Amino acid sequence: QAVGGLMSITGSPDGEPQKVGVALVDVIAGLFCATGILAAVEHRNRSGRGQRLEINLLSSLLAALVNQASAYTVAGVVPRRMGNAHPSIAPYEPYPTGEGELVLAVGNDRQFAELCRVIGVDLAEDERFATNAARVEHRDELRAELVKALAAKPAREWAERLNAVGVPAGEIKDIAAAFEFADSLGLEPMVTLRDEEGNPVRLPSNPIRLSETPPRYRSAPPALPQRGESVAWRER
Repeated sequence: QAVGGLMSITGSPDGEPQKVGVALVDVIAGLFCATGILAAVEHRNRSGRGQRLEINLLSSLLAALVNQASAYTVAGVVPRRMGNAHPSIAPYEPYPTGEGELVLAVGNDRQFAELCRVIGVDLAEDERFATNAARVEHRDELRAELVKALAAKPAREWAERLNAVGVPAGEIKDIAAAFEFADSLGLEPMVTLRDEEGNPVRLPSNPIRLSETPPRYRSAPPALPQRGESVAWRER
């Protein structure tokens, strides 16, 4: 995250560079590796030939920087930390509300007009905010107006009302609330397995959904070694 540029764009503008809260680059590299394996298997199926696959963390991260990376490669712009704001879209960041924080991800003018209607402000026709380019230019003024309006209701209520009209919005949840939310949507975010002693072990479920070959969960992770025995012994 440090040498690949991710920390340089993560954190508040006047603060120190920040890591993402998980080992994200390892995950990204693993996903690229899985995709490479699938491509190599398909090539083998067609040609009968295998090949060497190489993945490294740095290249994986640079590829995953998407718009931030292309800002540099195409335009020579070196992105900087902007906190939770988006470099080219507004409003696209968290906002305080009457209770909790609400993230807005307003990607076009129609969504902005719906946002203004729902929260009761007359900003969509204001030349400072009528287009995304104008909103980005006047993002500080826009934020001040939205903060005042959003103070009227809690984040959860705003999110429900905005999602109902196609405006992406959501309250900031902790991890427990995030699992509960996914469960309420029928996404089955957890799976319960049994350890060697029959005790339940809850784990995040595989997000891949396949109609013919769904994921199967055969066993829980092994417990930490007890009384000096090793994991290798357990595997034998």
